[in-house]
Parts: sequence; C-alpha cells; structure tokens
Amino acid sequence: MSNTYTLYGAPVSLYTGKARSYLRTQGIPFVEMSPGSDRYLNEIVPTVGRWIIPCMETPDGTIIQDGADIIDHFERGPGQSLRRYNAYPTSPLLLAVAHVFELFGGEGLLRPAMHYRWNFDEQNLSFLTSEFAILMPQGLTAEQAEQGFLHNSGRMRKAATVFGVTPESQPLIETAFHEWLDLFEAHLVDHPYLLGNRPTIGDYGLIAAMWAHLYRDPAPTMLIKQRAPRVGRWVERMTSVEPYRHEFIGSDDDLIAGDELPATLVAMLRYVSEEYLPEISAHVDAANEWLAEHPEIEAGTNGLDDPATRGLTGGRGLIAGGSATFPWRGIELTTSVMPYRFWLMQRLHDDLAVASADDVTNVRAMFAEAGLDSLLNLRTLRRVERAGHLEVWGPLL
Repeated sequence: MSNTYTLYGAPVSLYTGKARSYLRTQGIPFVEMSPGSDRYLNEIVPTVGRWIIPCMETPDGTIIQDGADIIDHFERGPGQSLRRYNAYPTSPLLLAVAHVFELFGGEGLLRPAMHYRWNFDEQNLSFLTSEFAILMPQGLTAEQAEQGFLHNSGRMRKAATVFGVTPESQPLIETAFHEWLDLFEAHLVDHPYLLGNRPTIGDYGLIAAMWAHLYRDPAPTMLIKQRAPRVGRWVERMTSVEPYRHEFIGSDDDLIAGDELPATLVAMLRYVSEEYLPEISAHVDAANEWLAEHPEIEAGTNGLDDPATRGLTGGRGLIAGGSATFPWRGIELTTSVMPYRFWLMQRLHDDLAVASADDVTNVRAMFAEAGLDSLLNLRTLRRVERAGHLEVWGPLL
C-alpha cells in the first residue's frame, strides 16, 4: 500500500489552498489530482455527496472532505505521526486567536478574493481561462472547455455578489484590503508567521484566500508585491516545504510567549472585529430566526430537500441560501448565510470551553480589548455538525 496521500483540488481553488499549504509545510507526501479526473468524478463525488474541493484520499482509501477535517486527520487523528509540529497552539489565548484567523481567512476575506478575481478581466481573464481548464473533465474539445469556463466563471461572478461584491462596495473592498495588507505587513516585520516562528491553524485559514485568489491571480499579486512584500514572502513560506525565513535566520520554532499579544497582532484582531464581526453576527441572527421557524428539522439533516445545499434555503452551491443584511463601512451589505461558518466558529468556542477559568478570563479580556468579545458569545439555536461530509444541524439545545 502506498504511503502517499491524494489531494483532489486545483491551484485556482481557494479552499484547496488551506489543505495544500498544510501538507506542504508539514512535509507530508501527497500528490494533487484534478477534480476533472475520472476517479474524482466517479468515486469521490458519490462518496462525499456533492462536487466540492478539496477532498483527500488516505493511503487506506478513506475519503476526507474539507480543509479543516483534512488538517485534523494529522493533528488529532491517525496521521499525527506524519506532521512536523502541532498547528494548534497549547496556549488557550493563542489557540483562540488562531481560530479567529482560521474563520476570518476562509470566510472574511472572500470579498477581496472575489473582487480581485472577477472584476479585473484585462489582467486576469487569460490566466483564469487556463487555470479553470484544469478543473474540467478530461478529454473535452477546445470548444467544450471554453463553454465550461464561461459557465463556471459566470456562476462565480454571480457568487461574488452573494458575498457582498457590488458596484457600490467595490472601492470600499479595495480600501479594506489595502488596510489588511498594511496591518499584516507591519506584523510580519518581527514574526515570520501569524503567531511566531511556525504556522498555526490561523495561518492555514488565511492562506486560503491569500494564495489562490489574492497572490496567484495577476491583478492582486502585483498589489501585494508592491505594497506588502513581507506578506508576499509569508505566502511563499506557507506554500513551501522549506522554511523560507531569510530575514528571520536563527529563529527557533517557538510561538509568541506570555499572556500579552504584540500590538501589531491586536491591531489585526481589531481589523477582524470591524471587518467581519457585524457580518457573522448578522448571520447568526438570521440563522436563529430561520431555525425558530423550522422546529421540525430532524437532527442530522440540514432541513432542506437537497442535503448538499450549503445555505439555509434555495438551490445548490455558492449562490444558494438565505441572506442577512448588516452595516459595513458606511453602507449596507447583504450576504448569503452558510452554516459552515458557524461550524468553524464552534471550533473556537469548543476549545475555549475546556480551558481553565483563568485562561478564559484572559482570553475574554484580550478579545474585549480588540473589540471581539461578542464573538465568544455567538451561538446558533442548534449546533452545526458535519456528518457524511455535509453540514447538518444537531439536536435542539
């Protein structure tokens, strides 16, 4: 039996970037295969119940879907002996911070990711046409591949509006992303990774959008290299087996020590509070209203006709789901509500729940300083669980 893992994903895929980065930086042997391959289409999709990437096949044939679950196979599952270091900090404070950036990176950076990919055709279109061809089923003619790209890109352009990318919001998205780059750049002056000298689950969350959309796509990569070159080097470190820490020669693998966070990291947390807390709060309110209207939902299901639906209501895929409206940078945005985000948020809550009383007090004090204390209190009426590779609702609390 081979000791090599198979990752089904694509360079152009945001969420594949999280899993790929982990496998690379941890030195885990793997090969990446296209979701257009026969095995993915005929074996993996029926197993996980929907077309979605990333998926990983272990050497014994087990299929794992979702970047967090793939990482946890090595962090908290049978693959622990293969990883180089723990991606989950032992400090409850650093662990809580890491979970915040895991959530924000995968979900809170979707607006700039979608904007910089789909609203800069002059710079991006040729590149994206080629990249999306990798996802196509094998053996298509050039005309079929072109039609497939037009279909998929059209769907993703519509999805961008579901994440709040509108003509009104676009200039604000660019301002917000510039602010993010400046804050991250300042932090990376003294730290090669988010929490010190090795990547954590927070870095793996951030790399999702920062790699596939915001560093590889032509339009934003030039912005990053000109405005925030240290961020560019962090991206490169996060996508390499080698440490690539030239300006940090001699640094060990320790994380930030003590109960105080660097001012640069607190500033990044404040940015998350301003940029994403109103959205996730509005989503929890919308979900609770929806759950209260549907008490008949059976535990272990999503309560919808299609188990593969990612939103609260509607059809399949990224453009599905109910929506929530919230204030953002002086305007109102309406975005799709997806229970997967609540599942990520629960990871923060669950790990904090087993911390000591003193550690909880410390975490809450630091989150209050950053304006994020209410994130620790957000709860849906039912927990989100993952069963059979899908997001489902748990029992009534």
